[in-house]
Amino acid sequence: MNVLLSIKPTYVEEIIAGNKKYEFRKVIFKTPHKIEKVFIYSSSPVKNIIGTFTIGKIIKGTPKDLWHQCHQFAGISKEDFYRYFNNKNQGFAISIENLDIFLKPFDPYELIIDFKAPQSFCYFDNNFLELLSK
Repeated sequence: MNVLLSIKPTYVEEIIAGNKKYEFRKVIFKTPHKIEKVFIYSSSPVKNIIGTFTIGKIIKGTPKDLWHQCHQFAGISKEDFYRYFNNKNQGFAISIENLDIFLKPFDPYELIIDFKAPQSFCYFDNNFLELLSK
């Protein structure tokens, strides 16, 4: 199983630069141990799939705990981090491992007729991978 994860372009750039080694989420995948690859969808205005990574580990905790453990490689300001987790008692930090940035990003709107960018993430099978390899 694979996941397409929407990330704002600002944070995609932080991932590429190596400043962001954790992706923060309010909700996590149902079966994270079954996910082979996470595909990075750089949201509007970029709207491209720019690369992949594998999940190293997932840390579950309060926003305060997550910031304490991950702030050095959060790739986000403390203010924006706490704004994102506003009124949430817990969250998740996904460790980004084996980052692979594509030489040429993919425009999913050209590959898939009825493509809809996920609000947060969506699951997909190997048929999607076949489209990317064409």
